[in-house]
Amino acid sequence: MTERTADRPVMSIQSTALPCSVFSTSEALSRHVAEIVAAIIRERQAQKATAVLGLPTGSTPMGVYRELVRMHQEEGLDLSNVITFNLDEYYGLKHDQLQSYHRTMHEVFFQHVNIPSENIHIPDGTIPLDEVDAYCEDFENKIREAGGIDLMLLGIGSNGHIGFNEPFSIRNSRTRLCTLDPITRRGAASDFFHEENVPHQAITMGIGTILEARKILLMALGQGKASIIRETIEGPISNRVPATILQEHRDTSFFVDSAAASKLTAFSTPWTEGQVEWDQTMIKRAVLWLCEQTGKALLKLDDDDFRKFNLHQLLRHHGPAPSLAHRVFRWMMDTIEYHPAGKEKKKAICFSPHPDDDVISMGGTLIRLVDDGHEAHVAYMTSGNIAVFDHDAQRFADFVTQYNRLFGIDQQKSAEVEQQVSESLKTKPPGEPDIDAVLTIKGLIRRSEAIAGALKAGCQEEHLHFLDLPFYQTGKVAKNPLGPEDVRIVKELILKVQPEQVYIAGDLSDPHGTHRVCAMAIFNALLEIEAETGSRPEALLYRGAWQEYPLHEIEICVPLSPTDMLKKRQAIFMHESQKDSALFPGTDPREFWERAEDRNMGTADSYNKIGLPEYFAMEAFVRWNGQPL
Repeated sequence: MTERTADRPVMSIQSTALPCSVFSTSEALSRHVAEIVAAIIRERQAQKATAVLGLPTGSTPMGVYRELVRMHQEEGLDLSNVITFNLDEYYGLKHDQLQSYHRTMHEVFFQHVNIPSENIHIPDGTIPLDEVDAYCEDFENKIREAGGIDLMLLGIGSNGHIGFNEPFSIRNSRTRLCTLDPITRRGAASDFFHEENVPHQAITMGIGTILEARKILLMALGQGKASIIRETIEGPISNRVPATILQEHRDTSFFVDSAAASKLTAFSTPWTEGQVEWDQTMIKRAVLWLCEQTGKALLKLDDDDFRKFNLHQLLRHHGPAPSLAHRVFRWMMDTIEYHPAGKEKKKAICFSPHPDDDVISMGGTLIRLVDDGHEAHVAYMTSGNIAVFDHDAQRFADFVTQYNRLFGIDQQKSAEVEQQVSESLKTKPPGEPDIDAVLTIKGLIRRSEAIAGALKAGCQEEHLHFLDLPFYQTGKVAKNPLGPEDVRIVKELILKVQPEQVYIAGDLSDPHGTHRVCAMAIFNALLEIEAETGSRPEALLYRGAWQEYPLHEIEICVPLSPTDMLKKRQAIFMHESQKDSALFPGTDPREFWERAEDRNMGTADSYNKIGLPEYFAMEAFVRWNGQPL
């Protein structure tokens, strides 16, 4: 079923073990879920009763909380009859610590709405160890005294945890102190500025507690959740994946964005579930999928391959096999482009969310733009200063002090700064943000590396722009929402440079990720320019070091030679603070240059496997269609 209304799902899947609604954007998903929450609050108010909500923290529900705040402030949504119970809290964190769920919930939600303070219940991570069992029993009693939970909101971990009920948690478990899975701790590393700072334990509602809620809504956003969403609602119930136990609940629904839904059968291979509309996009997806299933190149597919994999309908209406294969072969050949900006001299801006995204994600294309004689600009949108190790900041402060001493330059001031930095780094509690002086030094490190990397790719220093967008300047992992000032800065640069092409980081599925916020700033600026002038530059989206666009989505693919790849690697090497061991490496143990080379060579290999020309490496792009994302 397809809906056109912005805040409704683009697809509602009923063939899974639990109903799943797929949304085109995280914003639409958040608004939809917030409406469900608001409806329950109003319904209970009309009954002169309380509405009891179970609430998660983490990044996924933040959009729901912001929308409920908006509804309270602008539409008069009254939450005075609401009682809340938060799912979990890290054990050992004080309420005012940066990563405490207690602090997060108050800053994002509770202090902006009119829920009575006595109605707010968040697990206390400071309870003495010998009192934890009694505290957890009391927490359970409070839920029962409130009449049970009417609506439970959930996120899901990449290992399938709900709350902090890690793999192999007991089905009838209650609120308790638990030990965090290594995957969970690794996933939280960025919030704590390093994995070693993540607590090993947490207090969480049990699976049994969660299952007693009358209604459950689980939300998931981003490509990183695609595999676990598929396993949860298409796989069997298993205590290895705690979220699968929700299949036993009488009223549970899943709400996911298109990235999180990408591996569901109805989304990834819809032709296996029934009738589909065989337009160009669907034909390309199905035929390329058939190549993968058979291990054959496009021009080797035959009619029996289509029948064997249940593509009878496609073969009947658009076949025979050679006709279909040649059509897709031509489409894929047309994506190969040695000169992505053409041969006539143009201006192009590569917007780089972090100071190294340009060379990591499209360094080969930057090199090609310069070699083709185009005026290649790079706009670094944020400082990236939180992703620098403390020891690097200390080392640079020491270097400047010694440099100034050797050359007789303002030795007193540099010594004072060095002392300030040293004392701050020694006394900073784990997981706490840096002082301004340290952030400035870390930002300078990233800036100098960005300049060196871009110069290695052939760009001119006068064409490098450091925007320092305001949303990023919190000194913390959590950033502010996108604001008008961010859009204004981007818009002014585009109007100043007047590029024919802009390149935008297209990792858009995480609603709170820096890449998405930066992309939204560019999209908004381009739409404003188009509204005012009637035109805008061509916008191409590229992806980061972790993944590439699937073959059927690629619209432009730039072949790279071994020499191009070597030069790209050298440009990435200029980012020394991110080499060998990055502060926020994610779950991939490889260095960024290794990820980039494997991804580019993997794309070339994928083209080769379907029977297209064999290249050493390739960088892929899709065109932005001008629609808000």
